[in-house]
Parts: sequence; structure tokens; C-alpha cells
Amino acid sequence: MKRVEKTTDYNRRNAMKMLAVGSTAGILGLFGTPRANAEVYETPGYARGLAPVKIKSVKAIATAPQGSNLIVVRVETTEPGLYGLGCATFTQRAAAVVTAINSYMHDFCVGKDVDNIEDMWQSFYVSSYWRNGPVLNNALSGLDQALWDIKGKRAKMPVYQLLGGKSRFAIPCYTHAGGNTPEAVAESVQKFMGQGFRHIRIQQGGYGSVGAVQDKPDFKAAGFASESDNYMNEQAYIKSVPKMFETVRKACGEEVELLHDVHERSQPMDVINMCKRVEEYRPFFIEDPFSPENMGWFKQLRASTSVPIAMGELFNNNNEFLEPMAEQLFDYIRCHVSQIGGITPAMKVARLGEWFNVKTAWHGPGDVSPVGHAAQAHMDLAVWNFGIQEAVSFSDKTQKVFSGCPTMSKGYMSVNEVPGLGVDIDEKEAAKYPIGTKSNWQVRKTDGTIIRP
Repeated sequence: MKRVEKTTDYNRRNAMKMLAVGSTAGILGLFGTPRANAEVYETPGYARGLAPVKIKSVKAIATAPQGSNLIVVRVETTEPGLYGLGCATFTQRAAAVVTAINSYMHDFCVGKDVDNIEDMWQSFYVSSYWRNGPVLNNALSGLDQALWDIKGKRAKMPVYQLLGGKSRFAIPCYTHAGGNTPEAVAESVQKFMGQGFRHIRIQQGGYGSVGAVQDKPDFKAAGFASESDNYMNEQAYIKSVPKMFETVRKACGEEVELLHDVHERSQPMDVINMCKRVEEYRPFFIEDPFSPENMGWFKQLRASTSVPIAMGELFNNNNEFLEPMAEQLFDYIRCHVSQIGGITPAMKVARLGEWFNVKTAWHGPGDVSPVGHAAQAHMDLAVWNFGIQEAVSFSDKTQKVFSGCPTMSKGYMSVNEVPGLGVDIDEKEAAKYPIGTKSNWQVRKTDGTIIRP
């Protein structure tokens, strides 16, 4: 504070001297020039030799106001009142992420400088020696996003400003239309078009038409596996998708952009043939056509059809993106940002995509916390090669737990225009909705064979 006062006194004395001699420079407005402004600029704390802001504590906050398990990391700092929030949601194994944060991350982080995000990311990434795991990646994502939140608050800027500023005024989103028949899907699409959406994903039944086919599978009649396990009729699904696209196009016209998610559940050659059949209906993209175990089929898919492809929801490690993006095997990168470790790696993936004309389409389902949706939205605003964002709707319960949630209007998402990520959490309210440990991703063929999502 003393240095600021001395600088101000110095400027005042020099200003009086200049006025006394009738300085021509003063008359010409030297006082408004960068040189004059620099003399009264308050040097940032880190450049004045002040102690850096350090991490005081790290903890997990678990809540499930909409049913899905949500995990948020809270990073407290040595500066009173300054903290950051980040999304670490791995809804299927939420309790394991909570343990990783509270039992390992806290001790790792305490005493470290909050400014050094890249170093923190790299060091935690290798701190357990083995990496590429979804539990630790989600924990790391929560830490990373919380540090960006803190940096934005310290800079008094929304995070998108730290990433380069806005490339668009708001974020175009797609929403989800469904039904058990093609006609019901078309009716749902028309409803969302009336709300201003220009991009709509269409699904007949659940993924793979689960629930839309009424025949009882043989494995259930035989008493094999769990009664709650889902059944998928693979050929019925493959045949239904072109018919669904045809019906929706006829009912809804050519202006609306139509998307579809295969969810990696069908055999590669079947999906290739399906994509060729829907090509005439001009899909915006077909999402996740193959499972990560079948990446070798993408070259044949590319050679067979011009349908745009979105991929990457199940990728864990940054190295998984490099070759398929460089070889332009898909058009949209579909990362689950908390799965790959947060804003820091996601921005690297986005920047890589710019060089190969691969656009972003971050995964934004209901099992991403409002903090995570905000983190994605800030990146969406900043990156040039943005493609599309998955829309989200927050319940009243969720908005009581999380204040400052991103908002939707006429098919666009907007962020809370305050420093940091813009989302806060009421821990007392969050505690009203404890998380669970059950998840059901079991989908089987008629003979009971597990189908990989």
C-alpha cells in the first residue's frame, strides 16, 4: 500500500510542475497516454514480492438433486473468502471419486500455489504412477476447474476471457427428441422447434431403440442374468433409424438439423450400412458409431459415407484423440470433459481440432453438474472451432443447490457473467440429496450376451 501512495505523490508533484510551466505535453493530453497511466498502475501482488495464494484445503461435495450423482470439488485458499469449484462427476462410481478427492487429493494439494494450473495438472496426473483411469481423471477435473474458477475470480473476469474472449454471443445447443414410433419422434421435434431449437437429436425409444421393441428376449425367459437388465434387438434398431429420419424430415422440413446417437451398441458393418442409408436425410452428425475397441473401423466408415461423425465420449486419455483427429476420422470431438481431466486438457484437444477441422461437441448430459456445464460453456464461447453443445435443463431442486447455473433461451446457452465460472453451491441444500451407488448399464442381446455401450 505504501508503494501506491508514494507513486501517487510522485505523480501529483510532477503534474503540478507541468501545469506551472504550461507544458505543451500536458495541453496535448499526455495524462491520458499509456505512459502516464503506467505511472499510477498498481503492480499486481505477485510482482511486488507478496506471498502467493496457496491451497488451504480440498474436499468433495456429493449431491443428487435430480437423481444423478453429482460430485463437486471445493478448493479453499489462504486468501480469506477466495475458493473455487470444479466438476468431478463420475455418476456411476461417485463414491470412489469422493474417496480419491478426500483421501488423496487434499494432502497432495495443500500448500501449492493456486496460480500454477498447468504444473498442478501434470503433477497430479502422474502422482499415482498409473494413469488413464476415470476415477482419478474426474477428481483431477474437479481440481482443474476449481483452479480456473479461482483464477477468474482473482482476475475479476469470467473464465472465457482468460481463454481468449468470446468468439460468439451465445452457445448454440441441441436438445433431445424421442418417442416409440417415428411419428411420435417427429411430433417431439416439432415441439422443440417451436421453442427455438435449430439442432435436435432424434432417438426412437432409448439408445438402440431399447424400450421401443416389445418382444421378450430369450434370456429373460430362461432366467438368465438380472430381471432389470435391458434388451436390445440389434437388427430392429438398425432398420428403424432410416425410417425415423425419413419420417422426421417429411414432417419437419429441411431447416432443422437432425442428430442421432448410436451409443456404440451395434456392430461396425451394420452401422456403416445404416449411415449410408441415412445420408440422403443430411444428418448434422451421427454420434459414437463404434465403441473404443473398434476404432480401426473408422477408416472404412469414412470411405463409405459422407455422413458427419461425432466421437470421443468414452475416451479417457488425451493420447486417444491424437491419431483419429490428425487423420480426420471424425468431424466433432465428443469429450466428457470431467472424464479427460478438466478445462486444461479439453482446451488442448479443442486447439488440436482447429488444425484438422474437427469441431467441439462436449458431452453435456444430466449427470454433469452445473459447474461442469458452466466450464464447458466458457470454452464454447472462446474456441473458434466450436461445433455444437448439448443442451441442459436444471430442476428447481438443482437450482436451489447451485446458484448461477447456465441458462437456456431459444436454443442458446449463456453463462453467468461474473468472475470465474459463475456457479456457486449451497452445501446445506446439497446435503439434502445424498448420492447412491446403483447404476444399470447392462444391455443384452436376446441370448443374454452383454452389449458394450
